[in-house]
Amino acid sequence: MAPLSSSKKDPKLYKEREILFAKFPPGQVPEASGHLAAKEELDVAPHVDRRSVGVGYELTHYTLADLEEELVDQGYHLDNTLYAKLMRAFVRYVEDTQLHNLEAPELRMKRSNEAFVHAWEQHPHGDHDDTPPEWREYK
Repeated sequence: MAPLSSSKKDPKLYKEREILFAKFPPGQVPEASGHLAAKEELDVAPHVDRRSVGVGYELTHYTLADLEEELVDQGYHLDNTLYAKLMRAFVRYVEDTQLHNLEAPELRMKRSNEAFVHAWEQHPHGDHDDTPPEWREYK
């Protein structure tokens, strides 16, 4: 699978995944890889012996869930073993979380600490002892 050109590819967002297909009907891999190869900015590599298609994409353009849903809508049958379902769910969770984090604003810890520092300065603590100095040193 040839990756996208380095000027477009962000290593944190570029994903390489495999879409696994069911045994029946046979011949799905070449057809599905042809269908996916028509998409822009999607790297496709058919693996007929493993009944899978390797895909490489940038997360801001595609997600594995979207690609698999499109293939199912086109009539392809994906592998439905327990392992394949678990991996699909895990990858979906990871990609959704990463996309959500891309949209989240950055937390500014330095500014939030200022409120706590100000509150601490107003709070009486160990540095303020009302005991007269001569009584503190009484032995």
